[in-house]
Amino acid sequence: MRFYNIVKPVKPHFFFLFAVIIFSSCRKVNNNCMVEDYPDAPQSGWFTSHGGSGEEAHGHFILTCSDGGYLQIGETGFIPNSAKLLVVKTNQSGSFQWSKEFSGGTGHNLGNSAFEGDDAYFICGSLNENSTIIKLNKSDGSIVFEKTHDNGGSDAFEHISVTPDGIIAVGYVQAEDNLNTFYTEGQGYLTFLDADGNKTNGINLENNMAHAYRIKNLGSDFVVSGLTEGANDYAVLKIDASGNMIWNKTFGGSNSDHCFAMDLSADGGVFLSGHTLSGTENWDAYTMKIDTDGNQLWETKTGNPRGFDPKYIHDEVWGIKGTNDGGCIIVAGTGDEYSNYKKRCGNNGDDSNTWHVYLVKYDGNGHVQWQKTYSDAEGGDWAGEDIDLTADGGAMVAVDNGSFGFLKISPF
Repeated sequence: MRFYNIVKPVKPHFFFLFAVIIFSSCRKVNNNCMVEDYPDAPQSGWFTSHGGSGEEAHGHFILTCSDGGYLQIGETGFIPNSAKLLVVKTNQSGSFQWSKEFSGGTGHNLGNSAFEGDDAYFICGSLNENSTIIKLNKSDGSIVFEKTHDNGGSDAFEHISVTPDGIIAVGYVQAEDNLNTFYTEGQGYLTFLDADGNKTNGINLENNMAHAYRIKNLGSDFVVSGLTEGANDYAVLKIDASGNMIWNKTFGGSNSDHCFAMDLSADGGVFLSGHTLSGTENWDAYTMKIDTDGNQLWETKTGNPRGFDPKYIHDEVWGIKGTNDGGCIIVAGTGDEYSNYKKRCGNNGDDSNTWHVYLVKYDGNGHVQWQKTYSDAEGGDWAGEDIDLTADGGAMVAVDNGSFGFLKISPF
């Protein structure tokens, strides 16, 4: 499981539960708690979970596949002693098709993201604390190639982009906090690979970015997002296909701002999201849009959708997707990290100490169109880890509930 062990949000360990879905959305006061009423917010469709060989499994990235199914990537077990990189493929209804685990010979292995190519899925992360890329056959997950690169110290690939000339990967090297898989206090790093996963070049991004999280094609160039040194601000770079810097920008306030999500807008701009302590009572969702020259167009902060005392509630964003209407949707986990609070709220006995999936839909100008939480009726913890859009106009959410949770969101 990914976790913070410095002064950053800490997500609880989740235990697997067979679950059905409940939701919260009503603008009224229940036992001194106010929650918003967004009647257009989508309902949940279905939910299913798939685990690995470890006691628990925790997903970090989800992909809607061209065959209508879904691919989720993360780990089963726990670093540094038992974690294995885990990949799970389902069909369009969430039924299990195949899974693969990779250990690298140690218990310190991470699954971070994936990309769908014409003939295979490309998986990235780390094996034995070295950056890895794995190409898997779509039909059964059989290995086409598995390549690991020691880029320096404890290192990993976080995200990849497949290009006509090969593969570009972003991540980190020289992790000082190698057990912290959110922010490792290392150095951002860019790796060029050929089509077979062999390294052809590497560029250290230390002067501009301490941890690179996402990369996207922006015409013939690329935009890279991540965190600055100390995880103080959002960091964004635009580079050409050779890795030459076009511009670099930082965004944030006077306190910590953690950028973990990026996607492109329908008009060619860039959406960034994560969570912030700048100007907030506790961690809130922090979303913005910038243009292709790195100029900020808008920013917004959103949080505490269940109406508790905001100083106790963490709203931690891990994924974002641009939508066809020019807006975007973010996915977060929302819950209480302070055992001395545990507020109960509303007629359904909502407990702040139980984590929920939290979705927020913004229009093209950053205004909230709707927000909603989704939770386990059995009372277990759910946290939203990533989101992708689906062909029917809805979405698929990766849920951390101690397994790889697949939560289908109805069209919106």
